[in-house]
Amino acid sequence: MNKELDIERKLYYFNTKERYSVYDFSSRLQNMIQTKPSKNRPLVFLCIGSDRATGDCLGPIVGYKLSKMKQYNMALYGTLEQPVHAKNLGETINYIQVHHPNAFVIAVDASLGKSSHIGYITLGEGPLLPGAGVDKDLPPVGDIFITGIVNFSGMLDHMLLQTTRLNVVMALADYICTGINYCFYQLTKD
Repeated sequence: MNKELDIERKLYYFNTKERYSVYDFSSRLQNMIQTKPSKNRPLVFLCIGSDRATGDCLGPIVGYKLSKMKQYNMALYGTLEQPVHAKNLGETINYIQVHHPNAFVIAVDASLGKSSHIGYITLGEGPLLPGAGVDKDLPPVGDIFITGIVNFSGMLDHMLLQTTRLNVVMALADYICTGINYCFYQLTKD
């Protein structure tokens, strides 16, 4: 669970309710992959979250959906069957570093934000800070990150994760996977 971050790096917001914004998201993701030094680096998706809390299951659901896209050359960690969460994140990062040296990592996680941003996707450069939204101290990870804002940030953030609507999470997961699929289609076309 990651809180919205507005630090000095590129961070883009996409409203999932806007009809064509998924193409903007996909195009921006493609641009970030192509402009980062990612050539000849293995591509790894690290989908973070727990399947035990509705608000935190975005990562595993995205991982599950990405696992069905076998046509792309990528490694994937964090699915509904094998989630990557606070207890095994460090171990998973170490595994990725050993088995995919110099990997280009795209981290995916749920986040909390302003109530007006619920249902938005963020795409940013640099590492994701998982657990920041619920005051967990977890290692930063990723070359770029994708988050879905599942609920607002406030008091009792852990309770907000339990009361997040599954519909919001599924809509975000569908949007992210559609954008990634279109991005890879464009990348393989070039």
